[in-house]
Amino acid sequence: MPVIESNGIQLAYDTLGNRKNEPVLLIAGLGLQLISWPEEFCRTLAAQGFYVIRFDNRDSGLSTKMDQLGKPDLAMAFMKSMFHMPILSGYTLYDMGKDATGLLDALEISKAHIVGASMGGMIAQIIAGTAPHRTLTLTSIMSTSGRPGLPGPTMAANSALLSRPANPRDINSVIDHFVRTFRVIGSPGYPTPEPVLRRQVEASIRRNICPAGTARQLLAIAASGDRGAMLDTIRARTLVIHGTDDPLVPIACGRDTARLVRGAILHEIKGMGHDIPPALEVGLAQLIGAHLKGELIEHAGGA
Repeated sequence: MPVIESNGIQLAYDTLGNRKNEPVLLIAGLGLQLISWPEEFCRTLAAQGFYVIRFDNRDSGLSTKMDQLGKPDLAMAFMKSMFHMPILSGYTLYDMGKDATGLLDALEISKAHIVGASMGGMIAQIIAGTAPHRTLTLTSIMSTSGRPGLPGPTMAANSALLSRPANPRDINSVIDHFVRTFRVIGSPGYPTPEPVLRRQVEASIRRNICPAGTARQLLAIAASGDRGAMLDTIRARTLVIHGTDDPLVPIACGRDTARLVRGAILHEIKGMGHDIPPALEVGLAQLIGAHLKGELIEHAGGA
């Protein structure tokens, strides 16, 4: 796995497709690694004539861990957010956006199509808003503007996220825990088969697991605030994709994001939750590919 310096840290990354084609930068979500972008999804994008780049965010995967920052007090951060008090964090999503554009610099890429899912969608929004000269198009998947008043996770999703493995030192117990979590937040209309989900979870855990890093990323989200005003400045062609059955980041958040970005296309998918299930990998990649090529017309429809 190649590693490259960006914004003062090391980022692990990989690529797929012809380097001469237009680049697509894929930005993963909270605690997830570059392998969370499914192989079939990436191959389908590359087959449509794109150079696909995916990477591990700081504090995840094989990229630099910000261990010098320690493990944050998320309970205190939550209390501060409730009372609209400033939250101090070692870094913010804006720093993570600079990591991503720094990766493009290191790869000698001036502009790219920016695609992000969940927290990665927030980072993608920031790149499109703060570095429009680096952004060919924006695709924000199952993400949010961060505006106050938007609905949060369901009780079931929140409970799943706050739960812990029965035995954190036993890999099978950890795998069981994450399988249950992903089952709760996943797509009810397109459930990932149990053996496939277990293989995905095990591959991720064996590659790397960093709970403290995930906590620091969560703090970065909390400290980065409301992106509503910034979204209004985005002029890149934008596609917002969101599942109607997302229990972690409800559909209202996707609708809000699409409303704030001028001319954004909103594509709602019935039965989709907070994942990219195997049944949707090819279709989503084809939809995004059409968007990158400018072949979608503005609508508010869904699948």
